[in-house]
Amino acid sequence: MDMLPDGQGKQAGLVIWSHPGDDVTGIVSRSEKVVDTCQELLGGGEIYHYHAKFVRKDAYTGGSFLWHQDYGYWYKNGNLFPDLLTIFIPVDISDQTNGCLQILPGSHKCGRIDHFPVAGQNQCDLERVKQIIERHPIKHVEMDPGDALIFHSNVIHTSAPNNSPNRRWALLYSYNLRSNDPVFKHHHPNYTPLEKVPNAAIKECRNYIDFTGKDFLDPSVDKTVKADKGQ
Repeated sequence: MDMLPDGQGKQAGLVIWSHPGDDVTGIVSRSEKVVDTCQELLGGGEIYHYHAKFVRKDAYTGGSFLWHQDYGYWYKNGNLFPDLLTIFIPVDISDQTNGCLQILPGSHKCGRIDHFPVAGQNQCDLERVKQIIERHPIKHVEMDPGDALIFHSNVIHTSAPNNSPNRRWALLYSYNLRSNDPVFKHHHPNYTPLEKVPNAAIKECRNYIDFTGKDFLDPSVDKTVKADKGQ
């Protein structure tokens, strides 16, 4: 578990991996419903598993994620086009008390916004964000465990710190079009064929602890953030 500071004295836990694997988290990301839905939203071309992460905001101490676009990071990884998306699946109830996701619906149409390093994260130009909010007001995305939110890599989003007694954990799976394979090597994988499984495989899966083949990311090789090595 690596810790990402927010510059306000709090931090969020992150576990990032490159390939799905055969444990239950990998089966979810390879399920027909998830893959086919994401592929359709990206225009129907073949997609692959770009990477996944487990985000942990513990009670009272979980840090915020600053205003950003995922493509603000991924552009620097050699992806020429913003043809990527993420599916956010909460493990716990996610609401305004424990730092739920906040998005600017429709902001993906604004294109990639300038980002600047702040407290180990990359943050959007806040003056531009304020201007965009006037036309695309903030929406707090309150969710129950097992819900799913899919959003484009240019959607501007943030989340507040967890000041509540309740944890806020979530799984995030990111996908890229094969045609958008990065033009140079970086810490996330290049195109690897995605082996879909039936939706029923999720309930049938009994592998909860064998993470063979997932290829967990060492934060020291991730040049886009400055995470601290944790437990």
